Amino acid sequence: MTAAPPVSREAPLAMICGGGSLPLAVADKVAASGRRVVLFPLRGAAEGTTFDRYTHHWLYIGQIGKFLRLARAEGCTEVVFIGALVRPSIWQVHPDLGGLRVLPRALKAFRGGDNHLLSGMSDLLESKGLRLRGAHEVAPEILVPAGALGRVQPSERDRADIALGLDYLHAAGRFDIGQAVVVSGLHILAVEAAEGTDGMLSRIAELRANGRIRAASGKGVLVKAVKPDQDRRFDLPSIGPRTVEGVAHAGLGGIAVTAGAAIIAEPDRLIAAADRAGIFVVGVAPGGSA
Repeated sequence: MTAAPPVSREAPLAMICGGGSLPLAVADKVAASGRRVVLFPLRGAAEGTTFDRYTHHWLYIGQIGKFLRLARAEGCTEVVFIGALVRPSIWQVHPDLGGLRVLPRALKAFRGGDNHLLSGMSDLLESKGLRLRGAHEVAPEILVPAGALGRVQPSERDRADIALGLDYLHAAGRFDIGQAVVVSGLHILAVEAAEGTDGMLSRIAELRANGRIRAASGKGVLVKAVKPDQDRRFDLPSIGPRTVEGVAHAGLGGIAVTAGAAIIAEPDRLIAAADRAGIFVVGVAPGGSA
């Protein structure tokens, strides 16, 4: 008989959920600790996921008043942002009365990169009495550990590519433009921008198919790292089984992410997929050593 999770005395945790498998993975970890979770999936981002096993309330982006009212009614004092979300235009936001009251602050937050936007929105919610937490703070098990996660190990050539990728991301991070880069043979093949990691990997596959990339299949690394000045309470780099699929389709040899500063979704499925494809997945220190 499976033992029941310990009962937590903490107030329920509010989770604002984008797309992908990460929101439910984090919710499951928090619930297993005995803490109740209340999910707030976002329209236009989270429709592909079923949230029925948890209390949940759907929101349109901009429904700040509705969120605050429901979160307070559920007894929540802390909130986590988690999941994929395409940055909306200001015209795609549907503010309710509560949203209209803070619209000038919201517009100011939109004028900048993603980190600036998220920091601005978190400041707004904290001014309303909710404490922002990082997903890794409430579910530390989701962080990528150091070292190789599967059977395949990176070669010395791979490690050199990883070091270059980390150096580039550290230098570019202050411009708040992306968290990922593809490197092969000490040559940067692609940099993540608005299309996201999956879109960048699709672009690599297309370039390879068109003969624009001559590197042999199985060479090259996807490198993901947190930005130097990033607020780590949200939008940490993440990988999952879909990342492995994208790397394999792009003809790359592996994935490297900063250990302790990146999130892994469905680790068992990811490792199994990587081993089948002969792809390494490794957690590295910011300096590039595994």
